[in-house]
Amino acid sequence: MQRRLKKPVIYVIYGLSFCLLLGGIILLELSASRSKMESDTQDSDYQYVSETVLDDDKKKEEEVPVVASKVSIIRPYNDQDVKIVKNYYDYKASEDEQKKSIIYYENTYMPSSGVSYGKGDSFDVVAILDGTVVDVKEDTTYGNIIKLEHDKKIVSLYESVTDIKVKKGDTVKQGDIIAKSSTSNLSSDLGNHLYFELAVDGNTVNPENYYDKLVDEL
Repeated sequence: MQRRLKKPVIYVIYGLSFCLLLGGIILLELSASRSKMESDTQDSDYQYVSETVLDDDKKKEEEVPVVASKVSIIRPYNDQDVKIVKNYYDYKASEDEQKKSIIYYENTYMPSSGVSYGKGDSFDVVAILDGTVVDVKEDTTYGNIIKLEHDKKIVSLYESVTDIKVKKGDTVKQGDIIAKSSTSNLSSDLGNHLYFELAVDGNTVNPENYYDKLVDEL
């Protein structure tokens, strides 16, 4: 004879079964939620590395100023037709070359401490390097004069110029047109020309030996 369970006992069993089922579902959901959180955390960490650290490095590379290419001295003109019309006086040069580098003015012979450039007519005069205009003046003997100071104690002097486009205190960039060639009473025999001097560390030098040289190597 089979024994039947009483209704209260059945209700209790049903209740316990339901609680166990509900608890299992909750545990599964908690486990799934935890896995998702760990997965999200890992994804977040990965994103942090890829979007923040690497991007920061990229930004740093973008923000770091590009190292300027090394600068070399250019000629004080950009017209390829311009030629030397009187050389720098070199005490080590031959006697014939020295004679060609002498300036004769009012019965006086003077060694040329710069180089005179000409081509027959006027041409643009340009700054040989970035610099500051330290002097601009008119001179009836030498022609108008512009003096620039540059880094590394380099000084450039432009004489026998006209149509001056700078004034004292101005800053100029390499290659900027600062004037045009002209004439001077000192070297009237040369006609329209530019007389150019270059000084490095306080010493006047032959400009022809310094064109295209890197400033950092002077």
